[in-house]
Parts: sequence; C-alpha cells; structure tokens
Amino acid sequence: MADDLVQAGGQEIQEYFDAAVNVAKQAGQVVLEAFHKEKAIDTKTCGTDLVTETDKYVEELIIGTLLEKFPTHSFIGEESASAGKKSTLTNNPTWIIDPIDGTTNFIHRYPMVAVCIALAVNKQVEIGVVFNSITNEMYTARRGMGAFCNGKQIHCSGVTDLSNALVITEVGSSREPEIIDVKMKNLRRLLEKPVTVHGIRMQGSAAINLCTLASGGADASYEFGLHVWDFAAAGLIVEEAGGVVLDPSGKPVDLMARRVLAAATNELAQELSQYLDSIDLPRD
Repeated sequence: MADDLVQAGGQEIQEYFDAAVNVAKQAGQVVLEAFHKEKAIDTKTCGTDLVTETDKYVEELIIGTLLEKFPTHSFIGEESASAGKKSTLTNNPTWIIDPIDGTTNFIHRYPMVAVCIALAVNKQVEIGVVFNSITNEMYTARRGMGAFCNGKQIHCSGVTDLSNALVITEVGSSREPEIIDVKMKNLRRLLEKPVTVHGIRMQGSAAINLCTLASGGADASYEFGLHVWDFAAAGLIVEEAGGVVLDPSGKPVDLMARRVLAAATNELAQELSQYLDSIDLPRD
C-alpha cells in the first residue's frame, strides 16, 4: 500500500496535505476557544507531565477526521500513547499527532501552543503542519516543496558559527536529578568560553522552537526527552526551510529515539553536537 502511494506521488500527497491543514484549523479553533477558560488538569508520567480534557478531545477529533478519510492509514498520537497504545512506526502511511504541544503553556495561558500533524510514508516524514491558533501562525511543509508560515515561504538564518548563534532548548518535565544535571552542564558549556552563544531561549514547545528556527528567529535547537509527535512535523519544516535535523551526536536523526538537534546549517549542527552530553531514554 505504501509503495503504491509513493509511486502515485503528488496527487495523493496533496490530498493528505489539504486534509492535515483543514483538520489542524478545526483543532486549533478548539484550542483557541479553550485557551482562556478554566481547565481540568491531570498528570501522566509525573507531577509536571500535564494533560487536559482539551488534549484528549483534540486528538480524538484529529484522528477521527483523518481515519474517516484514510481508513487504511496508521496513527501515532500523544494521548493514545499515554493511554497505553504502543507507538509503532511502519512503512504504512502513518499520521503522527500532538494535539497540544506545550500543554503546560496552555494551562498557564502562555501563548506558545501548537497543534502538530505529520504524515510519514516508508518511515520518512512527507508532510508537516504546526498551527499556533493563539498567535494565528500556520507553519506547513511538504517534502521537496519548501516551508511556509501563513503561506509565505520561510528560511533558516544560515548562521554557521556557534558563537554567533541564538539557541533554543528545554528543561522538560523530568525532575530526575541525574537528568537535570546533564541538561544544566550542557547549558553551562554553551554559555561559557570558548563558545559563549549569543543567548539561550526556552519557549515550552518543541514544535514552536523548531518553527522559530525554520523562520530565522533562532539558529539552533536541541532537546532530550521529547517524543516523535513533538518534532516530526516541525522537523520537516526545518529541513524544507534549509536547515538540518540530526541526532544530538551529529549522526542522522532517529524519529523514535526521543532526542533531536536542529540547526540552520550543518556546520552549526556539528559544532553544537560537540558540546552536548547525551541522555539515553526509553524509545517511543
């Protein structure tokens, strides 16, 4: 089935892309309407790994809509995984969904919140849609077709030197001392000589971090402990904006390994990777 889709190419991919954009708009409207309301909050893996009824509803909306259109496709969703469904990436066309990337932001009414929808075929991401309905920014990409924000093409900065870079990262939800220690050591290396990056930012959403990079608002981003649904869509957007997406070791990225390094240029990515100690976590 997947081979047939790849052979057919453009017409099917365009249909999938249009469906992803349309359902992202619907989902984004739900998120926008709930943004300023009181929320029922629950926890998942720990007290800082948060979920709301809106996360669950939005994922059901997205999967239900796409499944009706494409009944032979597979799905990986954040809330489905949290409920115990195994995340399996096969060659079959697979939708990878984060209903609200930045749930903690959403709870606190901090406007860095995104609906993320990716489609992978033969384990390669072909479509990426990231929609922040709070700021009304729709980032989109199709493999080989460029990256766009609200229909306007975007490009990475082109910075090659880490000492001239603005870097985005996250602390994440884990409060395990050994994990925090590694993350703090990595931050310190970037702030001290001989590197001394221009600055470090944390926005609370891996997808928005990567889209900021794709649009030239930052030069590099890395994170340990995220999941495939956090970065599959935005990673393609970075690549189509001229950037690179790798493993923090500098090797090719593994979508299921829960770690990512992205940069405006390969030179910058390779330099940044030299200053990062890795964190090995259970795979998705």
